[in-house]
Amino acid sequence: FLHPSKGPVGRAVVHITTMTPAVTSIAVAFLVLVACTAADDKLPPYIRQCKENDPKLVDCIIKSLHHLKPYLAKGIPDIEMPSIEPFRLDALSLSLTGGPRGYKITLLDSDMFGASTFSVKKIKLGNPFEATINIPKMTMDSHYKSSGVLLVIPASGNGTFHASMDDVTALVKGTTSTRTKNGEEYMHVDKLDLDLVIRNIHMTVSKIFNDNRVLTEATNLFLRENGQEVLNIMMPQLRVKLANVFKDVTNKLLAHVPKKIICDF
Repeated sequence: FLHPSKGPVGRAVVHITTMTPAVTSIAVAFLVLVACTAADDKLPPYIRQCKENDPKLVDCIIKSLHHLKPYLAKGIPDIEMPSIEPFRLDALSLSLTGGPRGYKITLLDSDMFGASTFSVKKIKLGNPFEATINIPKMTMDSHYKSSGVLLVIPASGNGTFHASMDDVTALVKGTTSTRTKNGEEYMHVDKLDLDLVIRNIHMTVSKIFNDNRVLTEATNLFLRENGQEVLNIMMPQLRVKLANVFKDVTNKLLAHVPKKIICDF
């Protein structure tokens, strides 16, 4: 769900129920990569071992998640985990103004950067589990196509779209179950939800229709004055696309790690 609210002057605050690359990192790491095996077991380098009887278990898990950041940035071939820098989304179609000649854009091949810079602020163990994370800065680069009229200017064409999101904080909640395969039990994510707060967002376009200066300036003026509304329009599609993609990615990873090496909370 979207819950727009007022923030400090010059800062947009948007609450979103969706899923981001960083949350995927946290959910996967939290569920999969906190090992409880014996101390003499050989562990992959991306695993920082925690003991479930550790009185500071939560602190250990947070350190384990932070230990993962460079591996998530590069990818983990052993468990078929691709790099999350960048993370690519498929097409997003946005209708930004109404009427028969309303301004519409389609964002294509959107690459999102910054997910691996997350910082875990809080974790609540259990089923459901909860985690609060922060990402200082995320950016989105896309190709786009547009049609219709914008600010009385014919605006059909194509170009490059860029969005910069500062101070992103997320509360992720999830539930899990177990499934049996070849005599081994594996964890499975049944549900993942996210409440996301973006403190500031800035959107720009460039290289529009052979560097059309008038159309570029008109589009950027529209984005400056209506950035909050554009973000709101994007969110319903992002909720569906990201939630489905990241749940699938998480379960693909969980399918590679038997439950017996995961802490039983």
